[in-house]
Amino acid sequence: MEKAIPEVTLNDGTTLPVTGLGTYGLWGNAGANAVSSGINAGYRLIDTAYNYENEGAVGEGIKRSGISREELWVTSKLPGRYHTYDKAMVAIQESLYRSNLDYFDLYVIHWPLPNQDLYVEAWQALIDAQKWGLVRSIGVSNFLPEHLERIIQETGVTPSLNQVELHPFFNQEEQRRVHAEHGIQTQSWSPLARAADILSNETVRKIAETHNKTVPQVVLRWQYQIGSVSIPRSTSPQRQRENLAIFDFELSEAEMADIAKLTRPDGRLFGMDPATHEEF
Repeated sequence: MEKAIPEVTLNDGTTLPVTGLGTYGLWGNAGANAVSSGINAGYRLIDTAYNYENEGAVGEGIKRSGISREELWVTSKLPGRYHTYDKAMVAIQESLYRSNLDYFDLYVIHWPLPNQDLYVEAWQALIDAQKWGLVRSIGVSNFLPEHLERIIQETGVTPSLNQVELHPFFNQEEQRRVHAEHGIQTQSWSPLARAADILSNETVRKIAETHNKTVPQVVLRWQYQIGSVSIPRSTSPQRQRENLAIFDFELSEAEMADIAKLTRPDGRLFGMDPATHEEF
């Protein structure tokens, strides 16, 4: 039996499992089954978003799993087209209705959209949504250090978490340092990079052979050891279980250093730079 998933304590006192299930692209009945399968495999953190258009499938998967709501942490995200205060409040309510939930454990701004320049207003809406009990913890996603500094300075409220692209080919060392300075938890999206690239990487393959583990298990263990919460996506019950079986081995300092060397300045998978990316 796998060890229980460790938890981290966020700066607002709430806790979060150190790994969760990503749900991008999981829609309809198959999506609901994948979420239910993941929960029954042991996942307790489920990550969705308004723009994934699958909050309903996630809610149905939670229902099918038979696991009580109180045992789960559910995350969703605010899309760029609803960054004004009034629209943000309605979007949060709509997300809850779609997912058939009374509250989210974590709700984040999906992208800062600095060209639109409404992310501070959106952040104020999340602050109030937390006060009103719609969400337990509030954070951001894809915020660069300058975006973080601004919302903290203008509202006095520090995000509990920042979800960013983070994998061996783009390890976000400087971003993680800024998070640590502010007490913000780092969370990784696309934690396994592109499957074909990571599976064929000789450095990670050798480490996996040493530990008799799969390449994804090694990468997710690396994510855990750098202190980031990862949200790998998988529809396969076997891979879902494998992705959770990362707490019975440890990577050495040398192995961690070898993986750190894989990062590169242009390592973003899709070229989505938060300074310019437009998401609505």
